[in-house]
Amino acid sequence: MIETSDSRQAGTPPGSITVAAIGDLHVTDQSEHKYRDLFVEISQKADVLALCGDLTNFGKTREAEILAEDLHACTIPTVAVLGNHDHECGQPEEVARILHSAGVTVLDEQAVEIKGVGFAGVKGFVGGFGRGELGAFGETAIKGFVEESINEARKLENALRSLRTDRTVAVLHYSPIAKTVEGEPPEIFPFLGSSRLADAIDRFDNVRFAVHGHAHRGTFEGKTPRGVPVYNCAQFVVSEQFGRPYALIAV
Repeated sequence: MIETSDSRQAGTPPGSITVAAIGDLHVTDQSEHKYRDLFVEISQKADVLALCGDLTNFGKTREAEILAEDLHACTIPTVAVLGNHDHECGQPEEVARILHSAGVTVLDEQAVEIKGVGFAGVKGFVGGFGRGELGAFGETAIKGFVEESINEARKLENALRSLRTDRTVAVLHYSPIAKTVEGEPPEIFPFLGSSRLADAIDRFDNVRFAVHGHAHRGTFEGKTPRGVPVYNCAQFVVSEQFGRPYALIAV
């Protein structure tokens, strides 16, 4: 359920925890201390922070270091996935290492349990949705492109399978459904996510919801074909929805 109150106690079911989710921070070399106060605020309102990719603007070392410095102000467990911007400089492993030094669990081929809730995640990839999903046919370049999309979905499925929790959250950067990218130009929908991610999510009964970013002008809420809630937590979308750059979701 979405927790629209500013209190962890108000409206949340007994035994649940509150996840704060935000994506697309796009930290630059000039972003020093930009998010420190926000992380302090989130720590007071949520039990876990989920970062939904595009944490840096170009994947530069200094950008990651600036974000890590601000994340030291966060006093709750933090999980994250990287986004396409975090890969731009060709050193996503270094970005992940720097975030790990700030106490962040960077999800990819691993999963983690926090307060009885499982968290699994991947960056995801492009590919399109439903009947418009690109298939592995034709040129070698197309087949390689599709294989990357399949591999990301496979990693997500394997991570979800590794969890034994009754409640699980999927953390992504690219969207698993078309609904939450609506608002973006239809021509770029295939570059905003892939239904293969939703296929992986829908194989598991314990996934309570998925969060993602990437689609800055998308729609906040949708569902997978099996009915799992999906929330677009790009900070621009969430700010328009709630007047703050992060969503609070009870699980």
